[in-house]
Amino acid sequence: MVRSATGLERAVEPLPGLDELAAVLVSLRSPDEVTRFLRDLCTLPELEALTHRWQTVRLLEQGVPYLEIAERVPTSTATVTRVAQWLRHGTGGYRIALERASRRR
Repeated sequence: MVRSATGLERAVEPLPGLDELAAVLVSLRSPDEVTRFLRDLCTLPELEALTHRWQTVRLLEQGVPYLEIAERVPTSTATVTRVAQWLRHGTGGYRIALERASRRR
């Protein structure tokens, strides 16, 4: 269980193969290797959806209003709302990634 920003714990739902996929991602040694793996793993629309979600997380963290995010990314306001919900009440994955990304800058 992971403690979210609100202090509530939320477990990662079991999904067959997810742990193995996570292990493969961790084994990759560079951003180029991860990019190549993701491109082979995902369709272009899937990659676009993933990148839009990450862009949305970054903008939410900066306090950008939902409607502006939907225009800038571009994505739907429903997606912005859903991403915001997971950022606040998810398993903590977005928060970990944001913290690590801020350290790299």
